[in-house]
Amino acid sequence: MELRSVEELMDLLSACRGAWPSAGHDGGPADPYGHALRTAALLRRRRPADKELQVAGLVTVVGRLLWPGGPADRTAEAVRPLLGPRVAHLLHGHALPGVRSHDDDLLSLRQADEEARTAVFDAGVLEDWRTVLELLAARNSRLGAVD
Repeated sequence: MELRSVEELMDLLSACRGAWPSAGHDGGPADPYGHALRTAALLRRRRPADKELQVAGLVTVVGRLLWPGGPADRTAEAVRPLLGPRVAHLLHGHALPGVRSHDDDLLSLRQADEEARTAVFDAGVLEDWRTVLELLAARNSRLGAVD
């Protein structure tokens, strides 16, 4: 499956709200929706100019919704057409711990992901991310047209 529109991605992220009633059944957080928002918010605080890294943190949970029990790195390929190769690279690396561990961006993503599991703060709402997602999708669309 490939995600082709921001609206489709927003719908999937919204569907993560309450998708898993308890933690641990797939190794993921009890509240994937809140976890996604907290991960993205932590990355926004630490790397405010790196929108692709922030969005990678936001969309990491989508794979468990699309492919329960399946390989998490499928998320990378699902978002590549919409969000571009860098976001896909970050998601692929995040899904394979220990791979390319020297990559500062992957380390930041993993650290934020871990911290977001226990952090308690108001990370906003999904709609706060629509503009960022639309900008990345538009930029990726333009770059893809040039290739």
